[in-house]
Amino acid sequence: MTKKQKKMLYRIVAAAVGLIAVVLLDHFGPALLLPVWPLYLIPYFIIGWDILWKAIRNISHGQIFDENFLMAIATVGALAIGEYPEAVFVMLFYQVGELFQAVAVGKSRRSIAALMDIRPDSANVERDGEIAEVDPDEVQIGETIVIRPGERVPIDGVVLEGASALNTAALTGESLPRDVASGDEVISGCINLTGLLRVRTTKEFGESTVAKILDLVENSSAKKGRKEQFITRFARWYTPAVVIGAVALAIIPSLATGEWTKWVEQALIFLVISCPCALVISVPLTFFGGIGGASKAGVLVKGSNYLEALARTETVVFDKTGTLTQGVFTVTAVHPGDGEETALLETAALAESYSSHPIARSLREACGRDLDESRVGEVKEIAGRGVQAVVDGVTVYVGNDKLMEDMGARWRPCHNIGTTVHVATADAYLGHIVISDRVKPDAKEALAALKRAGVKKTVMLTGDAKEVGEAVGAELGLDEVHAGLLPADKVAEVEKLLEEKSPKGMLAFVGDGINDAPVLSRADVGIAMGALGSDAAIEAADVVLMDDKPSKIAAAISIARKTIRIANQNIAFALGVKAVILVLGILGKANMWAGAFADVGVMVVAVANATRALKAD
Repeated sequence: MTKKQKKMLYRIVAAAVGLIAVVLLDHFGPALLLPVWPLYLIPYFIIGWDILWKAIRNISHGQIFDENFLMAIATVGALAIGEYPEAVFVMLFYQVGELFQAVAVGKSRRSIAALMDIRPDSANVERDGEIAEVDPDEVQIGETIVIRPGERVPIDGVVLEGASALNTAALTGESLPRDVASGDEVISGCINLTGLLRVRTTKEFGESTVAKILDLVENSSAKKGRKEQFITRFARWYTPAVVIGAVALAIIPSLATGEWTKWVEQALIFLVISCPCALVISVPLTFFGGIGGASKAGVLVKGSNYLEALARTETVVFDKTGTLTQGVFTVTAVHPGDGEETALLETAALAESYSSHPIARSLREACGRDLDESRVGEVKEIAGRGVQAVVDGVTVYVGNDKLMEDMGARWRPCHNIGTTVHVATADAYLGHIVISDRVKPDAKEALAALKRAGVKKTVMLTGDAKEVGEAVGAELGLDEVHAGLLPADKVAEVEKLLEEKSPKGMLAFVGDGINDAPVLSRADVGIAMGALGSDAAIEAADVVLMDDKPSKIAAAISIARKTIRIANQNIAFALGVKAVILVLGILGKANMWAGAFADVGVMVVAVANATRALKAD
């Protein structure tokens, strides 16, 4: 408990003891010939002075209709009609509920804060031959920092010296360490477990992974879902309606029967029962807990509106490379024309020597020798086709079937499963190379889990050849495969799928977050996969998976649906109990004690239920 919460606990205990003492004294009051009722004001003001003050202050600021006003008018009215014990008890019970709610919210915030406690306190930077401990904000791009075993990586960078294992659990939810060595990238927020690392920073702290993630989580509550917006609008109209209803209940029957005391009391009970605390508190707390539970599993959700969309997802569309497959290409076959395999590989590798594309890297690795880049002249990238390069003074074309068709080459179709890279000059077809990508180990189970979760359709969009796409689709059990697509074609396919889904259903697109930004933005829910250290993924997507596992998608949907289920439970329970006791109150069958349970008791149960959303199971 915080110091403020402890003070409230002491007030509750003091007021409870005072109430019991006055009730006992009231029992013997007639024999003692003492007027006991003024003594009830002591425990009443001990426990309720702040509620009364808030009500007065809010009224002065034009904020009349809130729970403080309802509790103040109800309990002061109870005192006015002689219901002294009830007035004190209602205020006491309300404060107990408020304390319970404050502790529950604090627990949720502490759990998320502990989970996301990834901001480093300092960075050890090398300056003028010495190591200085500075604030991470003071470290510039290109400086060298030293990370000792047990310390948190403060800023994104590249390892210059050393080898170690990094604990990435706070970012990915995975306990398996990640090994790094010289030349590898490291991202802020991870913990260095074993060796000493010297790292050259590649970003300022404000642009590093840890800063972006913290900003994302802290601002997630600003994007409210429909249920939260409904509760906000509901409370805005509900409270004034309740007050008007209570006034009507006090006046109209009293004019007809003349029993003013009876109907004023019923109106006060009506006010206590109607307090909307359970809804106003528990529903936002449920979504807050759901976002925290998802974070614990390595899934960052940018707002409760996206959590709601995830829960209604019925179509999931995947990019292939880097999403369902590992994105690690290897040369599996070489089919030269009239020359040798080695010469064909060398020509292709030289043409792709300046490209950072995974296929280009696989060609260079398969070549197995140092390439003399001085042999390469002008290089031209042809979007969606390949490259045109001058190698040893000859213009060479390296790319897919469409490139061969465009240049009118007499190319040979390939019957191997994989990505075909053709190599040709303006005068001759030199041959083709087959490159294959491997399916991720958990991809098949991930798609099966989505089906079990109720997802109606799974679709894959890829720029690869039809044969490659269909082979992967058959292996994984996808419902549809659309191959040979350019980025603009992927957007067009998503547009079609959006038209096909049901009115209440949602479409999620899962991509690597780097070259899929247009599709991520167009889908109802954009999910960036394997976004550890990817700025583009964190910026473009609505949901960010911090590791490379497709299985996290089904987990994210499960967490979202659990959160919505808890929110619905709280709404139904709160409104249902209040409706029953309101009717009983109007009929004179519910007293002030029942009214207190309908308000605070329901709130306590709803808040306790809401905290379940923090668990990621």
